[in-house]
Amino acid sequence: MYFLAAEGGEAVHNPIIPAWEEIVVGGIAFIVLCFVLMKFVFPRMEQTFQARVDAIEGGIKRAEAAQAEANQLLEQYRAQLAEARTDAAKIRDDARADAEGIRQDILAKAREESDRIIAAGKEQLAAERATIVRELRTEVGTIAVDLASRIVGESLADEARRKGTVDRFLSGLESTGAR
Repeated sequence: MYFLAAEGGEAVHNPIIPAWEEIVVGGIAFIVLCFVLMKFVFPRMEQTFQARVDAIEGGIKRAEAAQAEANQLLEQYRAQLAEARTDAAKIRDDARADAEGIRQDILAKAREESDRIIAAGKEQLAAERATIVRELRTEVGTIAVDLASRIVGESLADEARRKGTVDRFLSGLESTGAR
């Protein structure tokens, strides 16, 4: 391992093979370095990596939980929307049914009122007709008595005779008109 130098007979160290002192010092330094790394650095690094893994996995779990909650809320909103639509359709149908019932009631009341007005009109017309017929009989009777008095030349002042004459005259007119 040592070469003798050509000039002084001193041994020269081979640069490829290290000296044993360096190997011992290097070995001790390596062991101390490994001890420090294993005792202090690697556990700290493991804690950091575990914290990062937990943060990532926790973030994923939180995201999955938030996604599940969002999906649940979405389903609830959809169910509420469907229920609201059903309720709106029911309310609309009820309103239509109520409107139809009100319409039928109004039509029935209008028919009743129309029938009542028509009946009252007919009664009034019949009463007016009877009044007019009575007035016309009296007037026609008076005119007939005056005319008959002029034709006959005597006074038909007696009420009973006059009424009998008027009734016979009107009966004769009615029978002639009925033919």
